[in-house]
Amino acid sequence: MESLLITLLPFIIGSALVPIQNIINVLLLSSPRQGMLKSTAYVGGMTVLRLLQGLVFGLILVKEGGGGKSPIALTLQLVLGILLLVTAYKEWRNEDDPDAPPPKWLTTIDSLTPLKAFGFGFGILLISGKAWVFTLSAIGVIAEAELGQPSGTIAYLLFVLLAESLLLLAILFRVVV
Repeated sequence: MESLLITLLPFIIGSALVPIQNIINVLLLSSPRQGMLKSTAYVGGMTVLRLLQGLVFGLILVKEGGGGKSPIALTLQLVLGILLLVTAYKEWRNEDDPDAPPPKWLTTIDSLTPLKAFGFGFGILLISGKAWVFTLSAIGVIAEAELGQPSGTIAYLLFVLLAESLLLLAILFRVVV
């Protein structure tokens, strides 16, 4: 299990250090009305999506006892990798306009209700290619370790907890302060 955690470490760090997720969490925490509730709902939405991803891809797409991934999972990872390369190329070629107004989502953060914050957390993780790659890679590493279903589930839940650790630490810090 220790070697599995070491193998999962890059995916955990990559998932935890996504800047936009942490920025949104801090903005929600600093919201004048219901900041804690909004932030908790936001992280809850992300957690629900990650758990659904683990359920769908961990139980359905990964072969039981075969020691490998199904062709569907491999194809999905290949497509996500290509999408990441295309996105990286577009970002590299794109120049930011210093006179452009702030993004629309940034101005709507304060007006979110806790339910909308939950949906925002779910949605932002749903459209994030990086998050999909990290999650599918973690599921693949856990499946290759052939731990069995109970241990594999615990390993994935540990991945989810550690991937969201910075978000949870910000909430905990706000509770303490």
